[in-house]
Amino acid sequence: MRDYILLLPIIFIFHDMEELAGFGWFFKKNPYLFERFPKVMNTYRGFTNEGFTLAVYEEFIPFFGLSLLAYYFPCDILYGLWFGMFLALFGHFFIHIGHSVYIRKYIPCVATSIICVPISSYILVKCALLTDFNIVTVIFIVLGIALMIANFPLAHGVMHYVNKRVQKAAG
Repeated sequence: MRDYILLLPIIFIFHDMEELAGFGWFFKKNPYLFERFPKVMNTYRGFTNEGFTLAVYEEFIPFFGLSLLAYYFPCDILYGLWFGMFLALFGHFFIHIGHSVYIRKYIPCVATSIICVPISSYILVKCALLTDFNIVTVIFIVLGIALMIANFPLAHGVMHYVNKRVQKAAG
């Protein structure tokens, strides 16, 4: 299992680089999407590269930090949290693909989502075969998923705060 642990932050970085590189121009080229799909797009209203970059960094910290802990201090608790966080990222790829299908347009995050799904599937299956799914591990898998879901609004809150500050400074 240890052989796969550090792949989580690498996959996260690979995927989020596409988002960081593409979201700014995507929103500028497609402003009509905010009116046409407000439920999907309102999260990105007032988007700035600075705000989004800080939100991505905030999300990266638990992926990287927990992966390091699980790598250097292997135990059921850390493996469970890691597995849960990886499952949350895996689900995140399908949300991006679903958004792209829903708005019928390529979104800068779909290419890496499509690439990461089979790679992540392979890693998750390999790790599942190596994991002892005792009650502790299962509880911490669920907790890992819950922590990443709870972290998502925090990352978006950071993004919105920075977006407002950047826009206010710009005048």
